[in-house]
Amino acid sequence: MQRDFIEPSAFGAALGNDVTRLAQAWSPRRACSPGRVLGTMVVHTRESHVPDPSDCPRAKRCRGEPCLRIGVHGPTGRVLVRGEPDNAIIPVLQPEPNKTAIDKPGKGAFDATPLQHSLDQRGITHLIFGGVTTELCVQTRMREANDRGCDSLLVEAATASQFPRFKRAALEMITAQGGIVGWTCKLEALLLA
Repeated sequence: MQRDFIEPSAFGAALGNDVTRLAQAWSPRRACSPGRVLGTMVVHTRESHVPDPSDCPRAKRCRGEPCLRIGVHGPTGRVLVRGEPDNAIIPVLQPEPNKTAIDKPGKGAFDATPLQHSLDQRGITHLIFGGVTTELCVQTRMREANDRGCDSLLVEAATASQFPRFKRAALEMITAQGGIVGWTCKLEALLLA
């Protein structure tokens, strides 16, 4: 999870969101322990754009107030731009050595990234998800994974939204129709598996 969306002085808060609601998902115990305990590959993703921002479509750049748009200078650097302070993964969740961190130019994690290649190289077909926000980046990544033939599981305590009703709706959409996108579980159940 990156500072742009989590910290009270960054992009997410500047949009008027209550970022304190996201804190439940970024506890290292909840967000990273399952992968680390199980000894599986852990991938950190960061929504970011190149500095020029040629990889950010106009339709995405033109959303929101002009003073808050992607690429503009915010309180501590340019919004959602690689290498800027707020685009870093929060300190408590910094990737361990030899862990994968992927910069992604969108809500998903497969388009214009090396993620699929990394999974294919390792023969990985089952994914465990966490992160923010449930209804945007997390659900998008799960839908992409489903379209690519992966089985996906979302740890309910490891995801959050600024809007609790959006999280509930996203969990229902993911598991509808017998798990049309994937499944969800409690953290405790995963750690006992």
